[in-house]
Amino acid sequence: MNKVAVFGNAGGGKSTLSKRLAEMTGLPMVALDLLKYQPGGGEVPYEEYKAAHDQLLQKDQWIIDGYGSLDTVWERLEVADTLVYVDMPVLQHYWWVTKRFLKGFLVPPENWPKNSPLLKGTLNSYYTVWLCHKKLTPQYREYVQKAKASKRVYHLQSPQHVKEFYQAIKIERAK
Repeated sequence: MNKVAVFGNAGGGKSTLSKRLAEMTGLPMVALDLLKYQPGGGEVPYEEYKAAHDQLLQKDQWIIDGYGSLDTVWERLEVADTLVYVDMPVLQHYWWVTKRFLKGFLVPPENWPKNSPLLKGTLNSYYTVWLCHKKLTPQYREYVQKAKASKRVYHLQSPQHVKEFYQAIKIERAK
């Protein structure tokens, strides 16, 4: 486990999982939202984001959390040796987006660019949850089924699966 792609729908707990995985493994973690968005929430120019993403993929070790863009997600999944697909029920994603919004009044969401607008980001996440569920989720599910032949794949479909994932990593690291 050297190059780990953590991906899935908005509000699924990818950032929390990535942070904990980085702590457990010592692998460096990169949140794509911090590469793709400027402080205040505006997007960086695509060429700048793409160059940073391509440079990141060349590194020997990483945990990359997030989506980025349609073309870069597939590149990243191909380069990764380990896939962690967070695929909760769609209502779970909506609930966690709402929870992040409510908590965001007290503490800015982790791995969001500084001073990003909370309401705008939340509304975008609500839209993204449904769009991803309809368009990308079927493609992701098909991809991870095929990838099992050549990569380490964790398809996490419930909070219990996440707990089991942490336990498996803990056991593996103890060996």
